[in-house]
Amino acid sequence: MERLLGKVAIITGASSGIGRAVAELFAAEGAKVVVGARRQGELDELVAHIRTAGGEAAALAGDVRAEDYAKALVALAVQQYGRLDIAFNNAGTLGESGPSTEVSETGWNDTLAVNLTGSFLGAKHQIAQMLKNGGGSVIFTSTFVGHTCAFPGVAAYAASKAGLIGLTQTLATEFGAQGIRVNSILPGAVDTAMYRSMNNTAESQAFVTNLHALKRVATPEELARSVLYLASDDSAFVTGTASLVDGGLSVTRT
Repeated sequence: MERLLGKVAIITGASSGIGRAVAELFAAEGAKVVVGARRQGELDELVAHIRTAGGEAAALAGDVRAEDYAKALVALAVQQYGRLDIAFNNAGTLGESGPSTEVSETGWNDTLAVNLTGSFLGAKHQIAQMLKNGGGSVIFTSTFVGHTCAFPGVAAYAASKAGLIGLTQTLATEFGAQGIRVNSILPGAVDTAMYRSMNNTAESQAFVTNLHALKRVATPEELARSVLYLASDDSAFVTGTASLVDGGLSVTRT
């Protein structure tokens, strides 16, 4: 299809799950991708996989909580490929969970640092570069938990992901006139390593599955196709949205 032919994209949290699926799909659609995550070995394997399939990719490991890492990813994209058109700020963590009265200050701060501050720092430098091109698309991974459906025991996670929706809307209004579109996806449960570690019994998986109107959880590849829509010109008039990709979970929980 090559809907991203000639485009350059940064994807964080790319070593597994949704991020990896997005990196593979973007490359298959013609984009040159710069992938980031904490583990260099897994990134190197992803780059090799993309190149074997005929795509172009480069990798840089680091911590999204560090502003220097956000700068370095943008610098790598420009150095390798000359520009930046798309950014998928996907790196995230569940963080410390449990009753809110028992969540530590450190646990709270660490969760917001990865999920919210890390995404802000990424977008800050990505948008600055995209403005030189005359436009671009920035996408965040939020969650239904940060929007319509509260769950107990995940205060820091929910607050950080709700913050991403506010950040999405603010950046969209700030930079829309300059050709920058900013959107977020709000997944339900997705069959990733994190999901399986949190739901490691048949009973738990059945419970989560039945929360969704579709009575199943998503695959990373299904989420990747939603991200592709927001990255491509198919969504040229879409900005400031928090797009529910949750299999109807928000419907059944309201």
